[in-house]
Formats: sequence, C-alpha cells, structure tokens
Amino acid sequence: MLVDSHCHLDFPEYAGERDAVIERAREAGVGAILTISTRLSTFEGVREIAEAFDDVYCSVGVHPHQADAEDGATDAQALVARSSHPRVVGIGETGLDYYYEHSSRERQRAGFRAHLAAAREAGLPVIVHTRDADSDTMDILREECGKGHVSGLVHCFTASAALARCALELGFYISFSGIVTFKKADELQAIAKDVPIDRLLVETDAPFLAPVPKRGKRNEPAFVVYTAEKMAELKGMAPEALAEATTDNFFRLFTKAEKPA
Repeated sequence: MLVDSHCHLDFPEYAGERDAVIERAREAGVGAILTISTRLSTFEGVREIAEAFDDVYCSVGVHPHQADAEDGATDAQALVARSSHPRVVGIGETGLDYYYEHSSRERQRAGFRAHLAAAREAGLPVIVHTRDADSDTMDILREECGKGHVSGLVHCFTASAALARCALELGFYISFSGIVTFKKADELQAIAKDVPIDRLLVETDAPFLAPVPKRGKRNEPAFVVYTAEKMAELKGMAPEALAEATTDNFFRLFTKAEKPA
C-alpha cells in the first residue's frame, strides 16, 4: 500500500473524472489520498471530496500564491475552526514562494505564521510549501516551533540540504514528488538519499509534476507508484519496503487519518 500525501483533487483538471481518477489510484495500490486546500474560499469543495470517499482526507489552508487575495490567509482562528471536521487532518498548504511572488512577501510571511499558529493550537501537522525562500522559511519555522510544538512536513521538496537539515532537526518530515525522478535531479536525489527512512513521504502534487515515465501528462494519484519506485532505488531498498515505511510515516504524522486494516 502507498499513500499520495499531497494532491489537488478539487482542481478543474479532474472535472467529470474524479471518481475514475480515485479508482485508478486504488487499482495501483494507493490506499489513502490527502487532497490539499489552497484557498479558504474553495475549502468547502475540498472538504466535500474528502467526505465522499473513505480513503480521501483533506487539509485546510491558503497557498502562499493566494495570500494577498484570500482574507483568511492570516486568520489562524478561521483555520482552527475548519480543522475540527473529522476529514481535515492537516493545516495548509502554506509557506513562502519567492519564485513567482504572486503575493507580497510580507503577506506570505504573515500567512505562514498564522498557519503555524493554527497548527499548534489545533494539534495538526502543517504542510509547508517553499520555493526560493530557504532563509525566511527556516527562520520562521525555528521561531514558530520555538513557541510550542508544531509537527509537519515540507512537501514537494526541492530546496537546499540546509533546509532539509533544519526541517529534520525540528521533527518535520520531508515529502518528494515526481521531480525526484527527472533526469537532471541529481542534487535533489542526493538530498533524498540522506533523508532518514522514518521521515520520508511520497506525493504527486497532482495534477502537476507527473513523474517519469508519465512526464508531460496530467498527473494523478496513481502515478505516486513511480515516485515511490525511484525513492526505493535511491534508498537501496525493495519497493514494498519503501511503500510500507512511507505509509507508516504518513499515518504517524497525520494522526487523524485512519490507516486501513
């Protein structure tokens, strides 16, 4: 069994096909899926997907791209209130994206802190997005985690070895997407090799970033199998062992999610 720890089943790329996408994931051996919130204004739709499928869970949060546009991006209590729903198992995705800068850096940082505060209050893990913002990400994580325990993960990891070390030191997990299968991902693969097996997750970030051999196509949760196979190769372990370890890690981190019998 595998878990797709990060995808976006509410996105329009799956309109009219969501049931089939989830069924293909099941057929591929994916036993649980976490579909991720990117806006409070669309959270209800994300939640409804998780309510409709026993093997799908969701998060609540505002992506840094939407930090300017979404009023709730910096409202920790709005996040906490929505997190009480039984299908909501995490806070986010949140973080910093200085590559695209679709929102101001100041607003992104405020939103990131609000999500970390919400995660601390709700007792749920935070799902961190970071791109070209290693220094500020590390500073904010250290400051906010210093105020009280926060669990979480850095998703779709593409950052530096220094940020990986920081996250691990804070007790966070690290999740790798299909990017780790790309031909020119040598530096990322080296980092992935060094992540302890008990802190490792795999994801698709679907509909984006389809792994080799599906690169260039619309991604979907079933394709997490290819990322897991590459991770097993990098770690020098059997794919079955990698699947078992990453699945156990997911349910250890996302404690509200129920592991299938």
